[in-house]
Amino acid sequence: MERDEGRGRVAVVTGGAGGIGKATAQVLADRGWRVVISDLDAQASRDTAASIGAWAEPFDVTDEGATRAAFASIETNVGPIDALFANAGLIQAGSRPEDSSLAEFDSIMSVNLRGVYVSCVCAGALMVKRGRGGIVITGSVTASRTAPLHAYAPSKAAVVHMAACLAAEWGRAGVRVNAVSPGYVATPPILANIKSGKRDLRLLVGGAALGRLVESEEIGRTVAFLLSDDASAITGINLPVDAGWLAGSHLTTYGGVREASGA
Repeated sequence: MERDEGRGRVAVVTGGAGGIGKATAQVLADRGWRVVISDLDAQASRDTAASIGAWAEPFDVTDEGATRAAFASIETNVGPIDALFANAGLIQAGSRPEDSSLAEFDSIMSVNLRGVYVSCVCAGALMVKRGRGGIVITGSVTASRTAPLHAYAPSKAAVVHMAACLAAEWGRAGVRVNAVSPGYVATPPILANIKSGKRDLRLLVGGAALGRLVESEEIGRTVAFLLSDDASAITGINLPVDAGWLAGSHLTTYGGVREASGA
């Protein structure tokens, strides 16, 4: 039986045409939200929206004018925006900082930090006027640990802090803002890298307390919870969804996470 947490309210998912965004959009749609897929890839936005019975409103999150226009269009054609999952972002391959280009750094910061900020401010301003709303920003466990991702990881640390700043700013206006930080998620890019030998599955899951990858739908269910009325007193937090990677990864100095003992 489908849950009706959304009760017809409008939720916008940026970066919603694939991976975590698409899985979250599906979860929200299943729970009664009127979902709008917003992705830079217009055709992918339309295809994903059609597959889950959602609306498509593609735009570039780095373009403030396009973002404002898109949100205005959504409010006119779909309804008042009650929720935003600010998920659009670029990933990065691990490398030494001296081997990475400044152009790559600028591109990642433009989308992962500036684009998230623009989306949150444009949507948040509408929510503040109505005195209600919820925003969830996609962070990462790399916001809390070092990684050879010298643009991506700092961008995620910044948006995690941004969530707390916006939560403090907009709380009295009835707008809640939180971050969710995925660990290693079984998205198509990760699975493709494992299959090609670029990433070692044993290393990805070895430090996780649960000993496995996270599924995209598990991120989606967490986002749905944070946007639901069940989380009405939760704002300004960063919630890791990482199969216990943050808890277990430091245990390498003690021989790693122990295997389950017999009953």
